[in-house]
Amino acid sequence: MELRKRRSATIRDVLGVKNMWHVGPSPEWPLTVLIIDEAHTYFREYKGSDATTKRLAALTAENARLVEDLVKKGRSVGVLVILISQKTTGDAIPTFIRDVCPIGLSFAQKTVEAAVAALGEDVRNWPDASPVTLQDPAYVGVAVMAMQGRPGYTRIRTSYVSDADAARLADATSHLTADPDLCLDALLRATGRSTTPMPSPSLTK
Repeated sequence: MELRKRRSATIRDVLGVKNMWHVGPSPEWPLTVLIIDEAHTYFREYKGSDATTKRLAALTAENARLVEDLVKKGRSVGVLVILISQKTTGDAIPTFIRDVCPIGLSFAQKTVEAAVAALGEDVRNWPDASPVTLQDPAYVGVAVMAMQGRPGYTRIRTSYVSDADAARLADATSHLTADPDLCLDALLRATGRSTTPMPSPSLTK
């Protein structure tokens, strides 16, 4: 969140644009990808009046606030959020977050309702492309994708990657990663601007 705020506050002065994608990512301003696996875990609703439940409910609300901010405001400054969940119904991922995600992707679903939650109401009009048709073992690794500005839906196939291959690839490409905060600090120093981070958000405010 602090990185998003700092990038938003400095992007015009440093990059000369208000949208990073007008110039593209760079070593100094790298694309930052936030993957939230089992996303429903962080948005679970808690109801009750005891202190523990209230604390958990406040934490859930804060999670939703921070993720909403990143999804809505992060793309233009190069922060990409990927929410992963076994289901994307409104009780798993708040609709005010889910409905502003520009791309939806779904593997096989058992019900049309689950397909609609993942891909939008329009999937009802494309029954041949619906993920409910992907139940056969031949479709393992196949998903249906919806993208803004494109009519209909696209099927994609993802290859199986073993744990050993994933570890090998991560090790081989680890030198390509960077701490985006440190990159921003270096860029700001190079342009003679302050590197003072913005204050952290507080639940008490």
